Amino acid sequence: MSNTSEETGDTVLLTGATGYVGGRLLPLLEARGGRVRCLARSPVKLESTVGERTEVVAGDVLDRESLDRGLAGVGTAYYLVHLMASSARFEEQDRVAAGNFAAAARNAGVRRIVYLGGLGDESDPKLSPHLRSRHEVGEIIRDSGVETIEFRAGMVIGEGSLSYQLMKSLTERLPVMICPRWLATPTQPIAVDDVLAYLLAALDRPAGESRVFEIGAADVATYGEMIREYARLRGLRRLLISVPLLTPYLSSLWLGLVTPATAEVGRHLVEGLRNPTVVRETSAREAFPVEPMTIRDALERVLEQESATR
Repeated sequence: MSNTSEETGDTVLLTGATGYVGGRLLPLLEARGGRVRCLARSPVKLESTVGERTEVVAGDVLDRESLDRGLAGVGTAYYLVHLMASSARFEEQDRVAAGNFAAAARNAGVRRIVYLGGLGDESDPKLSPHLRSRHEVGEIIRDSGVETIEFRAGMVIGEGSLSYQLMKSLTERLPVMICPRWLATPTQPIAVDDVLAYLLAALDRPAGESRVFEIGAADVATYGEMIREYARLRGLRRLLISVPLLTPYLSSLWLGLVTPATAEVGRHLVEGLRNPTVVRETSAREAFPVEPMTIRDALERVLEQESATR
């Protein structure tokens, strides 16, 4: 692992390298051959996973002064930070973190920030706090004046994705499910490989104005249909019984009992399930050379990967 990097403005900075998407993006960035730097609160957690030429710098998005060294000489910065799992006050902390990072990036002369946010109609007065916060973070970063490419995605289908794990655990552990109304909500999830393809393609996009791109699978389904498709692919027989009175709060407590997720994180995720998360603006398909797979193909791929690692 390198301890220094030339400040040429060509360095790519990755935040969230210990997270689900960031951990998978890191080796792909390293394979491109350019300078890569990771910003982490605990650099020791990355020392055994980064390549020899990758630099790891200590920094905390909640500490504005700690960000200057990490952003020095950076051309493109990936902002893959989400504090929902670490704080009940995640909205406030995500707001502060985004403001700190955006200001530091502007002062450092960063040319582009790539941010992964969430789908959902921001004009919906009933949009969940989780999704509203994702949109707010994107707005804060764009308002910095640094060119920003914001990708908005729904559930990421892939081994280790928390939202996917919720669905998987629910389907595998409960032969009969008493289901709330949100199982009829339309959603457009996306395979993790397609998310990574979009994130990498953002590096090669010509300079321009800040843009928001909505990304998703090639098709749309309800959450109930996704559960049934997953069960079918796994050879499981599942009975879904819909009831109108199971509130999102009660649903999250229920999910917390049958999945690895905590009830607090589950509550925020379930609150988002009541909102349609579908691609309404399709410019990403023309702007990037990515052909997203179908929901079924995405589920088949992750099941094949899980089977290969058993």
